[in-house]
Amino acid sequence: MAHKYVYTFGAGKAEGNKDMKLLLGGKGANLAEMSNLGIPVPPGFTISTEVCHIYDENKGQFPKEVEEQVLAGVHHIEEIMGAKFGDAENPLLVSVRSGAPASMPGMMDTVLNLGLNDETVLGIIKKSNNERFGWDSYRRFVQMYGDVVMGLKPESKEEEDPFEVIIEKVKKEKGVELDTELDAEDLKRLVKLFKEEIKKRTGKDFPTDPWDQLWGAIRAVFGSWNNPRAITYRKLNNIPSNWGTAVNVQAMVFGNMGDDCATGVAFTRDPATGEKIFYGEYLVNAQGEDVVAGIRTPQPLNKTTKTDPDQTTLEEIMPEAYKQLEEIRDKLEAHYKDMQDIEFTIQNGRLWMLQTRAGKRTAEAAVRIAVDMVEEGLIDKETAVMRVEPEQLDQLLHPTFDPKAEKKVIAKGLPASPGAATGRIVFHAEDAEEWAEKGEKVILVRIETSPEDIGGMNVAQGILTARGGMTSHAAVVARGMGKCCVAGCSALEIDYKKKTMTVDGAVYKEGDWISLDGSKGEVIEGKVPTVEPKLSGNFGKLMSWADEIRKLKIRTNADTPHDSEVARNFGAEGIGLCRTEHMFFEGDRIKAVREMILAEDEAGRRKALEKLLPYQRDDFYGIFKVMHDLPVTVRTLDPPLHEFLPHDEASQKEMAEEMGISVEEVKAKVEALAEFNPMLGHRGCRLGITYPEITEMQARAIIEAACQLTKEGIKVFPEIMIPLIGTKAELEHQKKVVVETAEKVMEEMGVKVDYLVGTMIEIPRAALTADRVAEAADFFSFGTNDLTQMTFGYSRDDAGKFLKEYEEKGILPDDPFQTLDQEGVGQLVEMGVKKGRSTRPDLKVGICGEHGGDPRSIDFCHRVGLDYVSCSPYRVPIARLAAAQAELRNRKK
Repeated sequence: MAHKYVYTFGAGKAEGNKDMKLLLGGKGANLAEMSNLGIPVPPGFTISTEVCHIYDENKGQFPKEVEEQVLAGVHHIEEIMGAKFGDAENPLLVSVRSGAPASMPGMMDTVLNLGLNDETVLGIIKKSNNERFGWDSYRRFVQMYGDVVMGLKPESKEEEDPFEVIIEKVKKEKGVELDTELDAEDLKRLVKLFKEEIKKRTGKDFPTDPWDQLWGAIRAVFGSWNNPRAITYRKLNNIPSNWGTAVNVQAMVFGNMGDDCATGVAFTRDPATGEKIFYGEYLVNAQGEDVVAGIRTPQPLNKTTKTDPDQTTLEEIMPEAYKQLEEIRDKLEAHYKDMQDIEFTIQNGRLWMLQTRAGKRTAEAAVRIAVDMVEEGLIDKETAVMRVEPEQLDQLLHPTFDPKAEKKVIAKGLPASPGAATGRIVFHAEDAEEWAEKGEKVILVRIETSPEDIGGMNVAQGILTARGGMTSHAAVVARGMGKCCVAGCSALEIDYKKKTMTVDGAVYKEGDWISLDGSKGEVIEGKVPTVEPKLSGNFGKLMSWADEIRKLKIRTNADTPHDSEVARNFGAEGIGLCRTEHMFFEGDRIKAVREMILAEDEAGRRKALEKLLPYQRDDFYGIFKVMHDLPVTVRTLDPPLHEFLPHDEASQKEMAEEMGISVEEVKAKVEALAEFNPMLGHRGCRLGITYPEITEMQARAIIEAACQLTKEGIKVFPEIMIPLIGTKAELEHQKKVVVETAEKVMEEMGVKVDYLVGTMIEIPRAALTADRVAEAADFFSFGTNDLTQMTFGYSRDDAGKFLKEYEEKGILPDDPFQTLDQEGVGQLVEMGVKKGRSTRPDLKVGICGEHGGDPRSIDFCHRVGLDYVSCSPYRVPIARLAAAQAELRNRKK
């Protein structure tokens, strides 16, 4: 028996199912599953992802079995549809689409109406009794095929689409503004002009044989798997090598044959809010790309989502088809147990389902849908926790517009993706990227967006479009990115050449400030102040479920009482890193620090440090008070002393005047402290060893604050962390200073405080000798920022110049300062944990680098047995959810 490469579906049965995504791709697997569920799906077949690799290995050749099975697949469609592929009297037309196991940019776009030529178009006209429809379908097919199969699609915004240029020319000659105003003769002429343009640009005739057309489209799909954009995406996202793309060939059904036809996109719940309402849009007498391309503004599906009395819903004009669509919506949600994004076509009153997939949603919607589905009994709590992407929560943790602020609303559009955004107007994606690189906040303003705008959309604070609906490209992409978006704002007149946006006669230029309220669809003039978010309700429920599941504790990196309070409100279970040097720069403190640095002897340094002591004590008092009952890890002074001194002449002169010394003395000290490589120089524990009085002052400030709060009846758990040790002896030296000072202070104040002394493991040698270091440490905290820097030999401050290129070229899968390098740096962390606990089994171990808030790094920390991760305050909820998912993910293994 020949190996199976082609899987058919349709007429209530299929050879595949939803669990075959690696073989059939997401689209093919779901088409098969809908067929198995008895849902009306145009019949078709899927050529499996296996053929993608065979096609590549055989340099574009297909095995005979594939050709035979494709032929059988076409016969399968012909039998169900009662039409014949390539027949002039009763022609079958098909669509060809790509389909990887997961959504992936770079793949070939859809080709519709394949099978049309000068003979079959006459058969379509006769069958439909609609000459305009026949020639419009033919015009669309030649344009799509020329674009995506024959390579005429523009590669950049600057390059004009040759077909669009021709369409505009014909419209101008005809004296009309819209494509829909062109008649059958105009469209017939366009087909002729398009073919001539293809011949001129490629030197090849447009293929007229339907089988040549079909194999050309199939080859284009498989070829797109290895185009540069797809390869880059696969490398950056670690797409497994056994993945490939499938090809879906499906009978065409038409939403553009007349007024009893329609096409639409819908979500089984509101993708912006998560509310359990059937939410979508449709267009009468249109094809699918018309809805998502934003060329025409679509109408709402039902009365529930109708916002304007002049709108006509599908529920009203095609009640039978709408009722069937609602029943299918319920069936799909009950089956997939998730919110679905569906596409449908109605041909002569008959409903056909073209696609279903898990719908993209905002963070607010993701949380609400997950919680609601638990309460509806569709899923359990663990599934709900796995449903929400941790990074998505970032959308919920940032400010929104202050409701009390004055706002000048200049226009209203559709609330396509919620949130608040303020920025300067830019009109092109490339400009958005350039402005963002300079540190500017921008709003990308477009007539409509396309996949080519993705880079600009990614860096923009928000997106504003003049055309398009809630399911347009701009809306869907913005929701997926967590970007604020206002779409379909028809009041805007956008002039790309002049770089202006006109609203009711008022002209806004590139660089002008505007604000967008994506929850209300408002466009606001100028800047609008924001307020902090309040997290409760569904968010609180989901977080409580995550907390029940996770094993890792979540702490925060915080240096002020305010940051500590923000983190605690977000669920932080302590502070994993309090950087004391940040406290040295405020107000008059810097003078005392500089006085200490300039001192000629220990007595002079102690005198200056006495001035710093009350400042430090007050800082710790405030932080400990906010974090009562929770542990607080305080790191002793880390940066080199030269960072506290001015390096430009004007600032040195100012400092000299403040200190009452000469400029020469300041310059001499700066020069004396200069180092060739300060990050590997006189800093961290090395400072404390040279100047133990600094460590002594900081230990005193910490313990005095802790004793004072203990007297006030507030529990405090200080953990004093010595940075940058590479040997056990360094830690022992500094620990002795801390312990002697702490015992002395507690005796003076008549109070006992439980405290720990541990170290930051951020030098490879410390990880390699962790068993020895642990003999002197109460806890370890991996400082993965410096550990990454020293392991790779990359400067954190300079690596940005080349790391982006490294990622693009696949040399590194990720920026190692953003996501922990598990293969190298991770090995040191794992070794440090095992070795440390080999000599001190009860050793508490955490991580306090930036990786503590990265979900993939958190998964690694869970696997190697850390007790906690510490991250910035606003990432605490992200870390809580990621830690729960790490437990669930690894529990199943």
